[in-house]
This record gives sequence, structure tokens and C-alpha cells, in this order.
Amino acid sequence: MAEPIIELKKISKTFGDNKVLDKVDLAIKQGEALGIIGPSGTGKSTILRIIAGLLAPDSGEIYIRGRKREGLIEDGENPLGIGLVFQQAALFDSLTVEENVGFLLYQHSNLSRQKIRELVEEKLEMVGLPGIGDRYPAELSGGMRKRVSFARAIMANPENIKDNPEVLLYDEPTAGLDPIASTVIENLIRDLKAKTGGCGTYAIVTHQDSTIRRTSDRIVFLYHGKVQWDGKVNEIDTVENEMVRQFFSGSVAGPIQVIG
Repeated sequence: MAEPIIELKKISKTFGDNKVLDKVDLAIKQGEALGIIGPSGTGKSTILRIIAGLLAPDSGEIYIRGRKREGLIEDGENPLGIGLVFQQAALFDSLTVEENVGFLLYQHSNLSRQKIRELVEEKLEMVGLPGIGDRYPAELSGGMRKRVSFARAIMANPENIKDNPEVLLYDEPTAGLDPIASTVIENLIRDLKAKTGGCGTYAIVTHQDSTIRRTSDRIVFLYHGKVQWDGKVNEIDTVENEMVRQFFSGSVAGPIQVIG
């Protein structure tokens, strides 16, 4: 068995009186497509932010390539490049697409503007959006903004290999999109996994049935702050776990409590 490249051990996180994560164990292996699912408010996005080093757990340990992480991402050298794709794309409205995608390089490299433009165009071509570098986010559809955020997440710095993303974390990448736009994004996530210069390992948080089935190989199901099930995506329709069955059937009857 391959060793995990990212491993969470007994991770807990509380916001106010709400214990979102309760001693969660989670591992991501090289080349894996991991889906993190469960009802709303069960800590899925919180886990992504903890993995990315943007949020510290209250307790527990995080290992990156076998090395324990201390503090947040800016507190030490990270042995693994991790890119996070936010749910709302999180583009800078005042910057062009080129400036958004090339933001890391403009801020943290000595590359010429022409070289950065060339690298940005390569990434835009990879996400199916060549030639839009001079547009602003407001001029793009929701699906296009999502793809631009993908291009930004996979942008590599040729001057510093440690900045190059090896793992992508997707937070609800198809939220708010129509079925056709969702399919485009789902296909792109799979394509980027296979492409040179893309990212071969990822974890994705989603509620959307088609996204779960088309982008994930392995699934972990979170509820009440704990991993309630861990299995392969092709086991979804035959698993006997009542929570998983209720989640995918959309039934209001079952162990998952319906709020409101």
C-alpha cells in the first residue's frame, strides 16, 4: 500500500458551541481522486481549509509527505504544493483574467511580463479558455469564472518548484451551475488529473450527485463531525450504510436529521 501524501490524525475543530470535526482521520494518496461528501454543515469545507493550511485545527496532527505540519501554511516550508479552488472562484474583480491567473508569478517571481503571459495562456488553453486574458471577471459566465480559477490553481512557478501544485482541493466546484456547465467542469477536473502540467491528485467537496459519481474514485462521508463511511464510488448504490443510502436517495426519513 502506498503511503499517504496527506494524512490527518484525530483532527477536531469547534466553532462556538458547534463541534464541526470530532477526531477525524483522513488520508489522501498520490494519484487519488477523493470525494468528501455529507449533509451541509458537517465540516467538509473546514477539512479542505485545514489541509490547505489556511485554518488550524483545535487538536490533532497533520502530516504532509510524512512530515508533521506545525502552524499554518505561512509558518513553515511546505513539502507539497497544494492548490485550493474556492466555491465562488474568488477572482479579483479589478484584475484581468491574465493578472488573476498569473497572480502568484507577478507577486513571487522575477519572470518577465511576457513570460508570465505565455505561461498564463498555456493554463487557459488547458481549461478550454484560450485568448481571454484581457477580459475581466465580470465579463465571464459563472462556468468560465470557475475554469479561470482552475487555471490559477494549477499555475506553476518555473523559478521555484516548491510553489508548483501537486494536490488540488476543490470546494463545491459545480455549485450554482446548470447541468451542462456542471458537466463541462466535471470533465475538466478529470482532464486536468491526466494532463501534464495539470494535477494528478485531488480532493473534492460536493453535494451534486453527478459530480460525486463522475469526479471521484473514493468517497468519505462526513456526519456529526466524524467519517461515517469510506468506500469506492462504485459502491454507492449497494452499500448498506443507512446514512449514505439516505443521502443519495434524498429521503427525509433516516438517521440524518432534517433541519427546518
